[in-house]
Amino acid sequence: MNNVTSELNHVAIIPDGNRRWAQAKGLPTVEGHRKGFEMIQKLAKYLRSIDVKTLTVWAFSTENWSRDKKEVDYLMGIYERWLDIDLKTALKEQIRIIHLGRKDRLKESLRKKLEEAEDKTKHFTKFYLGVALDYGGRDEILRTVKAIHDTRSTIDAEKDFDLFLDTKDFPQPNPDLVIRTSGEQRTSGFLIWQSAYSEYIFPKVHLPDFTVEELKKCIDEYRNRQRRFGV
Repeated sequence: MNNVTSELNHVAIIPDGNRRWAQAKGLPTVEGHRKGFEMIQKLAKYLRSIDVKTLTVWAFSTENWSRDKKEVDYLMGIYERWLDIDLKTALKEQIRIIHLGRKDRLKESLRKKLEEAEDKTKHFTKFYLGVALDYGGRDEILRTVKAIHDTRSTIDAEKDFDLFLDTKDFPQPNPDLVIRTSGEQRTSGFLIWQSAYSEYIFPKVHLPDFTVEELKKCIDEYRNRQRRFGV
């Protein structure tokens, strides 16, 4: 029997197309990133307004370190400013901020801001914001296996495995809907364990142009799908 999709509790976004958007407009790459981050904040606000409890955004992958150093440094600066803004919003609207990924390779100032945001919001349960920063799906699996091995404990298959993932503190770790902007039809390993039964949508719109109206189209499409969960 098929389950008709209705509830939407967790949305995950792979924000793609910032650089292509900037190039198409003859603008510096960094301008594309700036506009993209502004759009993410608007999308997050809308999702909270319709009571979507959890939003996860892939900000920087483990592979992104291979980009030009100037671009990487600029992005790290944006993340710091973004966290300052998001922490103020989180404290006001009771949003728990959770970091997904590695902290050991981040610059100290950014790492401290992440830790501060997580600590100051750890008691909130109204909304959740997952910030996937220096995150890779394969890397998460490897870190999880290592963590389980280090505990020298016997795990109960999937149930206990979930308790070691970066998403372990989410009320619903598995996204209902994963959106990748810019039309690229691949997951790049984003939340590969958690998204086994997620619905995917690949809108052909670069992130800076992915407005709330475009998001609504994705949600409408999601609500008209049937989720089978292997049945």
